[in-house]
Amino acid sequence: MKDYKSIENLLKANNQEHIIDFLNKLDGDKKDKLIRQIEKIDFEQLQELYENTKREVEIKENIIETIKYSDKEKLSYEERNRYDSIGEQIIKSNKYAVVTMAGGQGTRLEHEGPKGTFKLDIYGKGKYIFEILIDNLKQANKKYGVTIPWYIMTSKENDEATRNFLEKNNYFGYDKNNIILFMQSELPLLSLEGKLLMGKDMKIKEASDGNGGVFSSLRSTGALADMKERGIQWVFIGGVDNVLAKLADITLLGMTVDQNLEIGSKSVVKDNPHERVGVFCKMNKHPKVIEYTELPSHMAEEVDNNGELKFGESNILCHLFSINAVEKISKEVLIYHTAVKKNSYINTEGKEIIPSEPNSYKFEAFIFDAFDLFDDMAILRVKREEEFAPVKNKEGADSPKTAKELYEKYWSRKEEKK
Repeated sequence: MKDYKSIENLLKANNQEHIIDFLNKLDGDKKDKLIRQIEKIDFEQLQELYENTKREVEIKENIIETIKYSDKEKLSYEERNRYDSIGEQIIKSNKYAVVTMAGGQGTRLEHEGPKGTFKLDIYGKGKYIFEILIDNLKQANKKYGVTIPWYIMTSKENDEATRNFLEKNNYFGYDKNNIILFMQSELPLLSLEGKLLMGKDMKIKEASDGNGGVFSSLRSTGALADMKERGIQWVFIGGVDNVLAKLADITLLGMTVDQNLEIGSKSVVKDNPHERVGVFCKMNKHPKVIEYTELPSHMAEEVDNNGELKFGESNILCHLFSINAVEKISKEVLIYHTAVKKNSYINTEGKEIIPSEPNSYKFEAFIFDAFDLFDDMAILRVKREEEFAPVKNKEGADSPKTAKELYEKYWSRKEEKK
């Protein structure tokens, strides 16, 4: 009773009295679970996030400058050889790990289940996205004589389904001792009035805290400690849905080390000045990915002496971090961005309300907000047709159809070169 009274007081102090009504109607295991969930909520952080939704965005005078990059195709033989030798040695020394952010469901693909379990119709018989990524890792393992540890970030929503899928498929022949799943952290959703929403399962509705949450999740789940125990020094972090991602690129790795930097990333050149993509730049002397909506039109169109776009390096979510950088970021609180979404909820009478308009705030951190903690980063420009085939939408751009075409064309070119 004493514990329950403190929970009641906590909810009252944070203007969440409606949750007390739900608690009073519950008993046994359901009540205990809800109490444990409430205990874990950082109400101070949540209140701050809510207050931020009411503030007008402060327009700062940001100094936006171009960022240096190296074009993989234009590296000299000596540069390429030097970078590749450094990168290869790190991987061969078992100091390299891969993190795949796979917390999403295949909703936009109209696929039921985790996005990694989507089957891409390649070569007539098809391959699951997880299978494609594992093939990529296996090739690297064979080439460098190691088994690269693979960390998969799931969500509360898809963790069990992901584990069951991989187990059912015997991890597609990968050593399961080197596949480590860890769960992404979540933040409660808030109504537009700042109230917690209750779901049909009689739990407070929460949502994953964005891909920027990968760092704190690595830390809180023990995955970062596992990396350190294994002697990992470099970590590649990418999304699950790019079927042409090179998960062990020795050129990017070697170049980042050679330039004495702690973070690196890959870019592809923009299709046109106004392509709707985030681009790399320096903002206020720190590396940054700036959204296309934030880049002034005249800057988006600027070209350099070679006729290339000054702000033409698109972010494709292929990032490299030293283990020290991962640890440093994991201790920081990144900026949270607010999205207004439609979310159903249960009212205090127990009726499900399905809104017709956006009715709640979702809070997300983005991985590239971590770049601001560093003075510089290595950028390696790669060919879009060789390294970027995302599977995001059911039809049109970045769909299974476009990914299949890019994937099959890439591997047929590789075969022709043999």
